[in-house]
Amino acid sequence: MTKQIALIFKDMTKINNELEYEVTFERIEELLKVVDNDTPITDKNLIELNILSNLAADYEEEHYPIATPTLAETIKLRMYEMKLTQHKLAELLGISPSRVSEYLSGKSEPTLNVAREISKKLDIDANIVLGV
Repeated sequence: MTKQIALIFKDMTKINNELEYEVTFERIEELLKVVDNDTPITDKNLIELNILSNLAADYEEEHYPIATPTLAETIKLRMYEMKLTQHKLAELLGISPSRVSEYLSGKSEPTLNVAREISKKLDIDANIVLGV
């Protein structure tokens, strides 16, 4: 490894700006073309890919955080996955369709009993349903 490359890696403990992120991402895309599941863990391209991927992930967590989905968003996703209409969901939970509409619009929160049913019948983690 040349001294110049060694200095670059020594200083590259963090991506500091958008330009560095874009260049890093471009390099990751190049490396993905030459690395696959059969690449030995000692391969320099795989090692570089792992280092750059970790740096990019750290930058993304800091600058592009993914917000926790709301209960309404989570219910809508589960309804889509389970092919449920609002009416069918209301029947499943034993509540009125208008109450489902209020939950999905964020106008109201479910009672503890309904929250339990949502968690059980839609297989949504109780912490999400309770907003924990």
